[in-house]
Amino acid sequence: MAATHNVQSTRPVSSVLYVSFELSCSEWKIASTTARGQQPRVVSIPAGDLTLVLKELDRAKARFGLPKTAAVVSCYEAGRDGFWLHRFLHERGVANLIVDSASIEVNRRARRAKADGLDAVSLVRLLVRHAEGEKVWSTVNVPSVDDEDHRHTHRELDQLRGERSNHTNRIRGLLAAVGVRLPRKFCLSPAQVDELRMWNNEPLPAHLKHRLVRELERLELLNRQIQAIEGGQAARMRDDRTRHVEKMRTLMRLKGVGMTSATILTYEFFGWRQFANRREVAALAGLAPTPYQSGETNQEQGISKAGNVWIRWIMVELAWSWLRFQPNSPLSQWYVKRFAGGTARTRRTGIVALARKLLIALWRYVEHGEVPEGAQEVSWEKKVRCART
Repeated sequence: MAATHNVQSTRPVSSVLYVSFELSCSEWKIASTTARGQQPRVVSIPAGDLTLVLKELDRAKARFGLPKTAAVVSCYEAGRDGFWLHRFLHERGVANLIVDSASIEVNRRARRAKADGLDAVSLVRLLVRHAEGEKVWSTVNVPSVDDEDHRHTHRELDQLRGERSNHTNRIRGLLAAVGVRLPRKFCLSPAQVDELRMWNNEPLPAHLKHRLVRELERLELLNRQIQAIEGGQAARMRDDRTRHVEKMRTLMRLKGVGMTSATILTYEFFGWRQFANRREVAALAGLAPTPYQSGETNQEQGISKAGNVWIRWIMVELAWSWLRFQPNSPLSQWYVKRFAGGTARTRRTGIVALARKLLIALWRYVEHGEVPEGAQEVSWEKKVRCART
């Protein structure tokens, strides 16, 4: 139900309706107001009922005495519902923002009551302050439908590879428990399970045999799916002439950058995001430092980890690869001079620092054509042929 009381605003009431959505699986809370000191109107609707969303916006305008043509500014926190609600609101003329949940301003001293209705009220009050020019949060850059869709392929491929490793390790473990050792790279079909023998040269027990057959069948399915996706990626890399694929080819010209790295860097980062400077590049990857300074205290708390986890992961992997394939690069020599002689912890810290520097160098390479100093370039076609075989 709509709020039945109103607190007199200490500021002039604007002609803009401010709305926040608190989204959950079964119910959405919608809070609306027109000024900072005004008591928000809060209603609940079934989750995903878009017709009711539009009706509640009209009712909120009537409740606050706004014309039906009044502008609407809305927001909700980034989460499971993704970007589809943003696109729906944008098509209806609503200026919507998607808010990074980790960036929302909170009172670190106070104990906070946590409920969907209270969250919606807090969010709409922050929205009013944001509209007045205060820095209360960070917003999410919304990709296009195509850019969002492109990310599914490499994310699914990574998931399938993880599932394949799980099945492989499970098969090894089940057989090791009865004294059967498999080579590092084994090729075992369901039909060959009958030929396996335990430690005492006896056949495998019946239930274990059935379980292994089912595991191997699932493993074969995963291998077929992985090969199909990898084949599609190789064909697109070879034949496609779109802007995104051209950037992938550019990245693959650097020795040590393969198809997986180029795909993730393009579709998660360089393909559709715009960066003004190197600090934005590092911050969006979660590789920015987080110093703590207070009085005489000056401590480094490590990287923020507030950015894209896919980029952060692939850049750490790519940094190790860079040391191997680009040893004469100044970046590699900088790492060797400062961190290679230290402890394992020091080397891990150094590789994260190298990942940040390398990401900035790759950004300059893709966007401005600046080849990283001392880097070797190779043919991307050879890498595609190797990936297919």
